[in-house]
Amino acid sequence: MKSVGIVGLGDMGIGLSRNILKAGFTLKGFDLREERRQMLSELGGTPVTSIKEVAEGSDIVFVMVLNGAQVKSVVLDEGGLKDSMQPGSCILVSATINPSEVREIVEPVTAKGIDIIDSPVSGGKSGAEGGTLTMMVAAKKAVFDKYNDVLSAVGKDLFHVGEETGQGQTVKAALQALIGSSFTAIFEALVLGTKAGADPRTLYEVFCSSGVGSGLLKGCGELILERKFEKTGSHIGTMYKDLGISMNMAKENGCAMFTASAAYELFRSGMSLYPEGDNWSIIKLLEQIAGTEVKG
Repeated sequence: MKSVGIVGLGDMGIGLSRNILKAGFTLKGFDLREERRQMLSELGGTPVTSIKEVAEGSDIVFVMVLNGAQVKSVVLDEGGLKDSMQPGSCILVSATINPSEVREIVEPVTAKGIDIIDSPVSGGKSGAEGGTLTMMVAAKKAVFDKYNDVLSAVGKDLFHVGEETGQGQTVKAALQALIGSSFTAIFEALVLGTKAGADPRTLYEVFCSSGVGSGLLKGCGELILERKFEKTGSHIGTMYKDLGISMNMAKENGCAMFTASAAYELFRSGMSLYPEGDNWSIIKLLEQIAGTEVKG
């Protein structure tokens, strides 16, 4: 049985940890916050106080931090994973970052004989907790096969998207452009119908039963109707960051992103107004403009 490590014990990291342990793997984890390390201990994992301790003896280490700068620090800084893991082990970048940022760690890491899996995830807090994440895995096929049991412990749908590091992040950036744009369309449609006199619950039920019905619509629509805008597991700042990655990739590749760019700007405004809110908080901005409330 493989020994697993994880750096980053936020909502996503704790969710991953729960399912890694449930699958029978041993797990060590590190987070700067003592209370998050305590949460890992309560799950049955082993909290440690440094990245080096996570790395020592681990066959594979998940890096589930917020951004590319943090990923590079965890991996490349003195005492980080690059210096502390053994040849033949593996670093799995599950954080969502720019494709160019994950490519920056390839040469220093592989020079040490350490493998890399570039695998951002989709499914949010509920997916992490339920072990039902979608994983966009870029890795050499042999590495993908070697660690398939660990990946399967946390993910339901595993897609081997290519062998080149960065391809996982590329697929995720395209996906986030679609998700962000879908969110804003849902918000606008609900506000439009409500302002024009339709019952919000009826709007929601009709939308869900139509051709655009989806888990995304059902999940966020229900939370909007119940006016639950904080601590539901999908913070507005994360989507704003992810859409920024999508827009950077569009610029680098000369792609027009009319809808995604509008979503990005709306999320920017939402961040300013509701810095502690989750994605659906943005509907309150649209409600304020229209003078209505989607509730029911």
